[in-house]
Amino acid sequence: MNNGNNNNRNNNNNNNNNGKKNNNFLIICIVASLLTFLFISFVSNKVQDSMRVEVSYNDFLEMIEQDAISSVKLNGGTIEIILKKKDGTPFRGKTYYTGLIESDIELVERLEKADVDFSSEIQNTGTSMMDFILFTVVPMAGLLLTFWLLFKMMSKGGGMGMGVGKSTAKMYVQKETGVTFRDVAGQEEAKESMRELVDFLHNPSRYTQIGAKLPKGALLVGPPGTGKTLLAKAVAGEANVPFFSLSGSDFVEMFVGVGASRVRDLFKQAQSMAPCIIFIDEIDAIGKSRDSRYGSGGNDEREQTLNQLLSEMDGFDSSKGIIILGATNRPEVLDKALLRPGRFDRRIIVEKPDLKGRKDVLRVHAKDVLMDETVDLEEIALATSGAVGSDLANMINEAAIMAARSGRRAVGQKDLFEAVEIVIAGKEKKDRILSDEEKTIVSYHEVGHALITALEKNSEPVQKITIVPRTMGALGYVMQVPEEEKFLMKQDELITRLVTLLAGRAAEEIVFDSVTTGAANDIEKATSIARAMITQYGMSEKFGLMGIESIESKYLDGRAVSNCGDATQAIVDEEVKKLLADCYAKAKKLLTDNREILDRIAVHLKERETITGKEFMEIFNQVNNNSENVKSEYNKCGTTEAAMEGDTYDE
Repeated sequence: MNNGNNNNRNNNNNNNNNGKKNNNFLIICIVASLLTFLFISFVSNKVQDSMRVEVSYNDFLEMIEQDAISSVKLNGGTIEIILKKKDGTPFRGKTYYTGLIESDIELVERLEKADVDFSSEIQNTGTSMMDFILFTVVPMAGLLLTFWLLFKMMSKGGGMGMGVGKSTAKMYVQKETGVTFRDVAGQEEAKESMRELVDFLHNPSRYTQIGAKLPKGALLVGPPGTGKTLLAKAVAGEANVPFFSLSGSDFVEMFVGVGASRVRDLFKQAQSMAPCIIFIDEIDAIGKSRDSRYGSGGNDEREQTLNQLLSEMDGFDSSKGIIILGATNRPEVLDKALLRPGRFDRRIIVEKPDLKGRKDVLRVHAKDVLMDETVDLEEIALATSGAVGSDLANMINEAAIMAARSGRRAVGQKDLFEAVEIVIAGKEKKDRILSDEEKTIVSYHEVGHALITALEKNSEPVQKITIVPRTMGALGYVMQVPEEEKFLMKQDELITRLVTLLAGRAAEEIVFDSVTTGAANDIEKATSIARAMITQYGMSEKFGLMGIESIESKYLDGRAVSNCGDATQAIVDEEVKKLLADCYAKAKKLLTDNREILDRIAVHLKERETITGKEFMEIFNQVNNNSENVKSEYNKCGTTEAAMEGDTYDE
């Protein structure tokens, strides 16, 4: 029954909108017609004026004497003169006129003597009145009507013409969104919070009876691609209420005052459709702090829009069932007034999914894709640590495309792993052929990475090693799949990861006694980890537990911002340099002590170009005369190389 009422209300709203559109079209047609009439009248008068030439009365008398006039017409106080050609016929070009001097009683006699036709027009007061009405009153009335219509349209548009100040929000109902909580996976905590909002809309009396106030809004915060917009649509689908969806940038235009007008219009529509949900995506576009540190100082339009939004959120009655949802991945730049209780009462974190969440997301996106018996989604979930929902959806789609392109009727595990690699490093570059020397260098570089993971304790097993170039710039990479997901990393594990990253460069120096540019990406990652250990994790003897750097925009690039002076920063740089040098020395020692294994696996990789983790460990164990996984005596630390990052040999 509720759904029927909503549909009827939506249909009535559509009919009203259609009626308003027709009225606006009619008004525009009337205004256009009046403007066209005024333009034609203006042009006609100008043309007539250009065809009439005034002459003096003396010149008129000379024309009579020179027999240059064909006829004249006495029209009130004006004499209209028609000249004649040399052959005596009237000249129909320009019309000359002069004023009539009533004291010249000889004028008629002169005209008769010169054989000039003349006539006198009887004054018609009715015609003069009609001319006055047509050429003065009507244009003036049309002009006034035009201004009145324009003023009326501007007042309806919130002060801006042609509806510029109208809200651009798109309104959906359940059948149009087509999204429920079943379509959202990997965000159980966020879904639980959103279910409460749905219950508020369905049963508000349950909460108001005991004095509880319904929340006015909830802010969805998280990295891009985690499903914030999908979650908001699912709330609307579950609640079965009108859903207004728009972006923060939709409020702001080049005209000052448009944003505030659109905010007013949006809340006016929402109150007429209550209960309903308003969803503002990327709300930081209008909700940015008014502090000049965030680059919004002096922007009058954005500040007016924000002030109007704050006013409207304070003004509406939450008991009517209007809930505002906002989404952002930059919560630190939002204005504090926007985040206080009574506006956005709740902050719902939509994080990257964990292992269980990734499995659930993969199942949701794989339900409509044909899979064969080899598919193990848990293994894919392990290999995609750090991936968000949009990444996983893209992987499933890429796997389906590859299977269809290969002529298979179902997606296999091989297709899924290849799709994961495409997301990590891009597609294979079949047109790029490495020279024999480059293949050798890249082989030793990648085996150097992989060998450290085999020698060290608590390491993640190698899934694949390849020296096939990829479109994202990698000439080769090592892919690892963790046996379980970790949320904490020990200091020893971080050090082992540094050793693993620097092992590719170490292998080049050991074998070729020189280095290449291929370790650029490895050095960048290693430097970032080493700096974080010293400045954020308190893992430095010199600085102890001091927090020297803080993270900004952690849901985007997560860049570190220094909290110390230049002198302290110089000491930090020295500490980072020392830590990296120690890890590099350890990598060189490990590889030098196991040079035979390094050579054997590198030669095999160069011949095959791609080997599996199983092949890698078979050769490793064979050289060590051991059928089981052998670990080095250097067992102080373990590695947790992230599968999504991979070890890439960059150009």
